[in-house]
Amino acid sequence: MNEPLRTATLGKSGVPVTELSFGAAGIGGLFTPVAEETASAAVEAAWNVGVRYFDTAPHYGLGLSERRLGAALRGRPRAEFTLSTKVGRLLVPGEEGGRSADGLSDGFAVPETHHRVWDFSADGVRRSLEESLERLGLDRVDIAYLHDPDHHGEQAFGEAYPALERLRAEGVVGAIGAGMNQSEMLDRFVRDTDVDAVLLAGRYTLLDQGGLAELLPAAAERGKSVVIGGVFNSGLLADPRPGAPFDYTAAPEELLQRALRLKAVAERHGVPLRAAALRFPYGHPAVASVLVGTRSAAEAEDAAKMFRHPVPAALWEELRAEGLLPEHVPVPAGD
Repeated sequence: MNEPLRTATLGKSGVPVTELSFGAAGIGGLFTPVAEETASAAVEAAWNVGVRYFDTAPHYGLGLSERRLGAALRGRPRAEFTLSTKVGRLLVPGEEGGRSADGLSDGFAVPETHHRVWDFSADGVRRSLEESLERLGLDRVDIAYLHDPDHHGEQAFGEAYPALERLRAEGVVGAIGAGMNQSEMLDRFVRDTDVDAVLLAGRYTLLDQGGLAELLPAAAERGKSVVIGGVFNSGLLADPRPGAPFDYTAAPEELLQRALRLKAVAERHGVPLRAAALRFPYGHPAVASVLVGTRSAAEAEDAAKMFRHPVPAALWEELRAEGLLPEHVPVPAGD
């Protein structure tokens, strides 16, 4: 029998999240198509292993992820799970610009029925959430994140964030925040706004601790939560091998060799590298959940198995001794 997954509360919001959470980009056809039944089975398997926090976005598969996730969760008691989606991209009917050279629609293998339009206006935020609820077929989302506002900072802080704050005050959403692949702007959200949480992808991993410089300490000091995504850096820490991706491009040789050294140390302690990568973020007290992109039942079950795998303190000690983790980087307590 699996041990239940622990839960944390995002900031002061009261919104609960399980320590392991489900990233739904995969079931929206990220890079390769995913069959309807495969997507449904992935959500069911995640539920069966104890996951109760699910994250999606309109961007993922031009709404396909939201539709599939909503359908898979619709029969579940609404009070028993937490769902987040994102704002900042509206889906407009009709193809515009066509597919990229890889044949994908901004990374997703889906029909080009709509195109994405950046919109961080107050009206855009409300419209985005209304359309997400329609696709999800649910009465509410629990968390709304501003999605990748990297090049839209002025509008995101001046219009979109205040709109989210009003929606939270009205009870339309329970918690608000921002989700990005960089830590600098998220640090500004944590310091200068009243977000409950931020979602940081790829910048607090065994290979990249950029989020530790400012963001994570600021969040801990202010009682705000950080959800960590991209713990495998898009694949290199799941299976380090020549040609493996790091942040969606082929990993440089230096990073590949570092990942292989991490794997060797982990295996000397009887720990798969995936297990160490999943556990690592919990060395920092600001971390509330680790979000794992999942596209099949097997991946959902493996994520839970790896997350629950014992990781001894001696592993972290050896990583430090080998120069693979800096001394100042906090590590989890050993099992």
